Amino acid sequence: MAKKIEDKKLTKDQANKKIQSLKKELFNIRFKKVNNQVDNPAQYNEIKKNIARLYTNIKK
Repeated sequence: MAKKIEDKKLTKDQANKKIQSLKKELFNIRFKKVNNQVDNPAQYNEIKKNIARLYTNIKK
């Protein structure tokens, strides 16, 4: 819950930077997933949800 509140306080530029870093992380997790090196498989979906939340907050 704390992350959601923090994300709402971000400016558009900060949110865009965070989205870009999350996308890079998502990209790396995809490679690990293919090679069966993923530590936490649920992390993939959580990152996707965080990206969607940030996009929603930018549009408000």
